[in-house]
Amino acid sequence: MSQVALTIDGAQVTARSGVSLLEAARNAGVYIPGLCSHPSLPLARGKAGIPAVWRDGQTIQGSTAEFSGCGLCSVELDGNVVPACSTPVQEGLRVQSASSEVKAKRQDRLAEILADHPHACLLCPNREGCDRIACSFNVPVPERCCTKFANCELRKVADYVGIKPDTPRFVFRDLPNIQDDPLFMRNYNLCIGCTRCVRVCSDIRGVEALGFTITDGRVVVGTTAPSLPESECKFCTACVEVCPTGALMDRPGDVAAGIAKDQAIVPCRAGCPAGIDIPRYVRFIAQEKYDEALAVIREKVPFPAVLGYVCFHPCESVCRRGRVSEPVSICRLKRFAAEHGTLQDRAAPPVAKTGKSVAIVGSGPAGLTAAYYLQNKGHSVTVFEAAAEPGGMLVQGIPQFRVPREVVRREIDTILARGIELRANTPVGPAADLSLAKLQQEYDAVFLAVGAPMSKKIRLEGSETAGVLWGLDFLREVNLGLWPGTSLGRVVVIGGGNVAMDVALTARRLGATELQVACLESRAEMPAFESEIAQVCEEGAVLHPSWGPKRILANGKVTGIELVRCTRVFDESGRFNPSFDPSAISAIEADTVILAIGQSTDFSFLGDGARTLITERGTLRVDQATLATPVAGLLAGGEVASGPSSVIQAIVAGRKAAASIDRYLGGDGVIDEALAPVQENDPRIGRDQNFASRGREQMPCLPLAERQTSFDAIELGFDEAAALREARRCLRCDLRLQIGAPMMPPESWLEFDREHVATVSSSEGVYQLLDAEKQILRIAGAVNLRDALEEQLSSSPKARYFIYEEASMYTQRESELLQHFLQQYGRLPAGNDLGDDLF
Repeated sequence: MSQVALTIDGAQVTARSGVSLLEAARNAGVYIPGLCSHPSLPLARGKAGIPAVWRDGQTIQGSTAEFSGCGLCSVELDGNVVPACSTPVQEGLRVQSASSEVKAKRQDRLAEILADHPHACLLCPNREGCDRIACSFNVPVPERCCTKFANCELRKVADYVGIKPDTPRFVFRDLPNIQDDPLFMRNYNLCIGCTRCVRVCSDIRGVEALGFTITDGRVVVGTTAPSLPESECKFCTACVEVCPTGALMDRPGDVAAGIAKDQAIVPCRAGCPAGIDIPRYVRFIAQEKYDEALAVIREKVPFPAVLGYVCFHPCESVCRRGRVSEPVSICRLKRFAAEHGTLQDRAAPPVAKTGKSVAIVGSGPAGLTAAYYLQNKGHSVTVFEAAAEPGGMLVQGIPQFRVPREVVRREIDTILARGIELRANTPVGPAADLSLAKLQQEYDAVFLAVGAPMSKKIRLEGSETAGVLWGLDFLREVNLGLWPGTSLGRVVVIGGGNVAMDVALTARRLGATELQVACLESRAEMPAFESEIAQVCEEGAVLHPSWGPKRILANGKVTGIELVRCTRVFDESGRFNPSFDPSAISAIEADTVILAIGQSTDFSFLGDGARTLITERGTLRVDQATLATPVAGLLAGGEVASGPSSVIQAIVAGRKAAASIDRYLGGDGVIDEALAPVQENDPRIGRDQNFASRGREQMPCLPLAERQTSFDAIELGFDEAAALREARRCLRCDLRLQIGAPMMPPESWLEFDREHVATVSSSEGVYQLLDAEKQILRIAGAVNLRDALEEQLSSSPKARYFIYEEASMYTQRESELLQHFLQQYGRLPAGNDLGDDLF
C-alpha cells in the first residue's frame, strides 16, 4: 500500500494510505486520547447497536443506532475539529492535536462521560495513597472511584485531557453490580459505554455474548440474553482486558499485585511443575494436530505418556474452567496426545560433543530425565542402575493397572536411543565393585537419583510375624514378577497415601477375600488422590480413617490388628506429630497386614565418609536452586533429596539437575527444546451452544469385574471424539495475553543524567527514580531535590529516568506516593528501606 506524508503538530509523519489519523499518530508515537479506541479492536464509530440487552436479567429496549464514538480523539484539520479515529490520512494534511479548540472539545466530551461515572476521587487533592475507604471530604461511597483507581485508564486520560470545573457531579443510579459470576465482575455503575467489550466479544472473539443498545441518547451495554451462560459467554475475559474502567474486573485475587500477569491469567501453565504450555497443546488437540500437541509436551518432559497416566495434575486444580463448570481433563489429554502423536518416533538431531562425561546413579524418572537433557547438550552420559531393568519406581513401585509396563519401556527406550549408555545390574557403593568415589574420579560430574525405594518401617509389636508385609516391598515383588503366589485372605492395609491405595488394589487383584484400609488421617485429610480413594472403595474396600496401628494380633501368624483412635495428625506448627486416644481401641481380624506408611532411602552407597551429606529428614543435603551437594561436581535430586514426591516432581528435579550440570561443565544450562511449530493463534473462538455448562468427558474404565482379576490399565483412555470434545471445552485463557495494551498519555519522565538533574531546583520535594523499563526503583523526599538527585547519580546505577515535584511538606507527599505504590504493587520499591519511618 502506498505511503502518504503529513504533519502532526508540526512533525513530519509518514503513514500507509487509508489508515486513520488516530492510527497514523499512534504509530508515530504521537498520543491522541481516546477511550473507545483500542489497538486490538476495530473502529468503534459506526458500529450498530441491537434492539435490546439484558442487565442482571432485566431487559432494556433501545434503538439499533450507530455508536458515534467517545469524542476524545478530536483533532484540528484546516480549522475544523474532526474525530481522528474516522478521518483517513491524506497527502499533505496539517494536523493540530493540542489546539485550544481541540482541548475544549475534548474537555466538553469528557465532562459528558464523567457525568455517568464516579469522579470525585479524580479531583481530590489527597488522592495519592488514599485507600478510598476513609474519606476526609466525606464523599458518599457510591461516588468514589473503584479499586482499579491506581491502574485506571480513564483516570490517566482524564488527567491528560483535564476535567472542567463545571463538570456535573456524578449521580448514583444504583445499576446492577453483579459480583457472583465466575471469573469476573460487572458493575454497570462504572460503565462509560465505550463498547470496547462489545467489539472484542463480537468482532474479535466471534462470541457475541455482549451487545449495546441506544436509550435516550445513552449507550447501554449488556448481555445478549438474560445471563452470561445463556448469552453463550465463553469466559475468555477478553472484555475485562480491554475495559478502560472498573466496570469489568477480574475477581479479587485472580490478577493481583505481585503476581505476574501471564501466571495469573493462565494458571494451568503456571501450575505445571515442568512449565508445560498446556493451552498450546490442548489447542493443537482441538485442531486435530496430534503430532504438534505431543511436540509441545516433549519440549519440557521426556515422559509424556507416563505422565498422561500418573501425573497428579496440579494444573487441573487451578484450571479456570473449573470455576465455570468443571476443569479441563488436562492430564488425560496429555495421554491422548502421547498415544496419537508420532514425534517420539523421529530420530534425534545430531549434537556437537563437549568431551565432558556425566555419571547418573539411578534410572528412575529423575535420573533418566537428567540423562536425556545432558545427552542432548552433547555430554557423554552413563546411567548406573542396580536393578536388571531401568525405570526405578516407574517399574518397581507403580502397578501396571496404573500405567502399562510397555508404555514405560517405550518411553525409556526413546530416551536411551539418544546414545545414553545404560549399565544395569551395576550397584554403586562401598560393598559393590563400583564406589561413589571412583565415579567422582572418572566422570566430570555425578548426579545421584537413587530415589526412596525402601519401605519406611516403624516399631510395632508383632511386625515380625508371618503375614505382615511392607508396602513398597510388596509392590516391588508383584511388579517384578517375584510374588510367590501366597494366599492373602483377609487383608488390612495401613496407610492413607497413594502407595497404600496401590497396595490395596494390588492385594485385591491377588485374591484378597476382604479388604480394609486404616489410616491416621481423617477422611478429608487422606493424602491419596481422591480418584484413587474412589477406586479402592469401588473395589469393595472398607475405609477406617482416624485410626492408627497399635499392635499386630498373632497366634504364630497374623490373626488381626489392633487400632487406636487418632485424634490429631499434625500439631499446631504443622509438623507430623499424631495424638491418640488410648481409651478408643478397635480390632480387625486379618490374615495379612500390609504397612504402607512411607518410604525412605538406603544411604549405604555413600560410604562412611559422606554421611554428613544426610539431613535430619533422611534426605541428601542439596542447594534447592541447583541441586548441588556440598561436594563439588556431585548433585542429587528426586526423592533422595526431597523425600517422597511424585513422578512429575522427579522429572522437574531431573531437568533442574541437567541445567545445573551443563552450567557446571561450561554450558549455558538451556535445556528446553523447540519441537512444535510456532503459529499465530486465531483470536476468534466462535459461539457454541451450551458451552458454559459442558462438563468433563467421562473416562471409560475397565469393568469392575474384569478389574479385580487383571492387572490391565483401569483407565482405557479417550477416543478421538471424546478428546476433541474435551479439548474444545478449554476457555483459551492465554489468548487474552495477545491483546495489546492501549497507548497511554505521555509521562513526564526525564532521563537521569547530570544535564537534566542540573535543571532541578534546590527546593524541598519528592523524586522518583525508574529503571530502563520505567519501573519505579525509589521514591524519596528531600530537603534539596538537586543535591539528593546528584547523590543518587552515583549510588543508583540502575536508574535511567526520574521525575520530581516540589513540595514543602515533602515527607507527607513521600508517604502518600509510597502508599499509592504499595496499594498498586503490594510491595515497596526496591530502593526503599522497609525500616524508613514513613507511616
